[in-house]
Formats: sequence, structure tokens, C-alpha cells
Amino acid sequence: MATLNVNGSMREFEAEDDTPLLWVLREQLGLTGTKYGCGVAQCGACTVHIDGVPTRSCVRPAATVKATEKIVTIEGLSPNGSHPVQKAWAALDVPQCGYCQSGMIMAAVALLKTKPNPSDQDIDTAMTNICRCGTYNRIRAAIKVVAKGGDTKRAGLSITHVDGSTT
Repeated sequence: MATLNVNGSMREFEAEDDTPLLWVLREQLGLTGTKYGCGVAQCGACTVHIDGVPTRSCVRPAATVKATEKIVTIEGLSPNGSHPVQKAWAALDVPQCGYCQSGMIMAAVALLKTKPNPSDQDIDTAMTNICRCGTYNRIRAAIKVVAKGGDTKRAGLSITHVDGSTT
């Protein structure tokens, strides 16, 4: 049995050496928030953090992750969706279908950790995940809201929602 440090807990798993981390997380550890999208590290739906670095788990063999490396999945980001990025995503209605959003959120968290006040260019460079629904403008807006402390007005945004309310 091999061991992974996932969301602060040591978890045992058994898999072939070439089994992607994504499948160990989803199938053996029951952490289904991380999604399978393309299987070739292009779309980013499978993004997790390994020692704080956004990592495409669909191409990283689980056997290459040391027990000393800390893996954080979307489930480990916050116990109740209270992370500032998750709150901004909800406040700005970022997801449409939502499939890619766990990977997007993980990429945004990593970006904001390294660049707390990212420029548009910083966002474009860091956010390489693919959203088939095309919510890129809302993703950018949510990142800027977090960078401005969660205040949409300070971030220079005024979002009118379908129900007529504004954020």
C-alpha cells in the first residue's frame, strides 16, 4: 500500500505505477470534486494543488507523488465553500454548467497566492483552464473581486443578476 497526504490526511491507496492521481482521488479516495475532462492535461478540470502548485492530476501518476507532498483538492480548499475564491465564484454566478469550475477555482487560488493583485495579463497567463461555456469574463471578474478583498464595487464591477439584483 502506498500513502498520499490529501487534504491534511494520510490516505492509503493501491494502484498500478502508471495510474493517474486523478483516478486514485476519485475512485479510491471518493474525492469526486476533481473532474476528468480531456485526459491530456489541456483542459484543467483535474487541477489540484501539490505543495501549493496547480497540477493537472490526469497525467501525474499517483506513484510519483511522495507521501511528504501535500495534495489539496477542491474538497480540501474549505470545509463549507467559504474560501474567498469560492465565495466570489458564487457571488458573480461564474459557473454555467460548472463542470470545469473546481479546476478553475484551484488555478485561481494558486494565482492569487503568488500574485495577490494580478493584472489582466497575469490572469491570462495563469488561467489556462478551458471553460466550454465561455465564462472567462466572469472568471476574470471573480479573481479581481478576491484581489480587492471581496468587494465588487472596489473591484470596479457592477453585475446585474437575472433576478434584477446587483452585486
